[in-house]
Amino acid sequence: MNNLYTYVAIAVILLVVEGAYFRIARRLHIADIPNQRSSHHDVIVRGGGVIFALSIVLYHLFYYTHYWYFLAGLLIVATVSYWDDIHSLPDSVRLIAQTVATLLMFAELGILKPSLWWIIILGLILCVGIINAYNFMDGINGITGAYSLAVISSLAIVNYNLEFIDMSYLIVTAIGCFIFCLFNFRTKAICFAGDVGSISMALIVMFPLAKLIIQTHDFSYIVFLALYGVDTVLTIIHRIMLHENLGQAHRKHAFQILANELKIPHVAVSAGYAIVQMIISVGLIFCSNYHLLYSIIVLLILGFAYIFFMKRYYHLHEEYLQNINSLNTNNH
Repeated sequence: MNNLYTYVAIAVILLVVEGAYFRIARRLHIADIPNQRSSHHDVIVRGGGVIFALSIVLYHLFYYTHYWYFLAGLLIVATVSYWDDIHSLPDSVRLIAQTVATLLMFAELGILKPSLWWIIILGLILCVGIINAYNFMDGINGITGAYSLAVISSLAIVNYNLEFIDMSYLIVTAIGCFIFCLFNFRTKAICFAGDVGSISMALIVMFPLAKLIIQTHDFSYIVFLALYGVDTVLTIIHRIMLHENLGQAHRKHAFQILANELKIPHVAVSAGYAIVQMIISVGLIFCSNYHLLYSIIVLLILGFAYIFFMKRYYHLHEEYLQNINSLNTNNH
């Protein structure tokens, strides 16, 4: 019962702070202005994802299990990302912050040792890649909150039996996601997560996932992020094939084409991504003796599905780009 009261108290604090943030952000004009890459048309408060980092701060204040190195890394990357939301920062600064945060997470996990240098290098590349993938995928209403809830729920199911992390960490994270979804998982969002939200949540999700992989020595659990991973990696490959500048803004992800060109409601696309990921994750949990085979099959199915989808619908995005170019030419 004490835990229940604590969870309610945390939810109330997050709700009040989020509401207060909206007022401050509106007064300071911290808002997202629509552009050609945007999947929205209204000016909306940016940085509502600060609630994710705040939820972990509250977890550390209310519970005896503390992950201090991880918290320090989270606060560093959240601060830098929030500043980047307000005043654009160089890529190098963001990369340094993400690297430092990841190394601090490794210190918390107990793998920051000279003898494990090759694991540290590979892990650093993978984790920074996941952080940026999470950021790339934050492009429509509700997708970050809904997808993260699916990942956290999957981790909680495994944690019920394996106890690789304090369950309250996952529950408090889920509370933060749910509160955020109240304002973002809707047809007309009140706020966007911003880089501070997507990047913070990436680190928050990676920490328990890394603990699970280290405890079980089973890398197959990375499939808990399979849908984001396939969409991100294959979109990058697609853009390379198109000889595009990878640093330039775009809206070529599958979820963006679903929402923009096919006009499927944002919340439907976001819910679809969350449901598909949840099904994939639960499948892995129940295929306990065939994790590797299951993971390979899932990645192949997602890969072929992505290719089929793009072959069938990517021409709609090309038509959109042609219309934009025609409008720009006529305006000049």
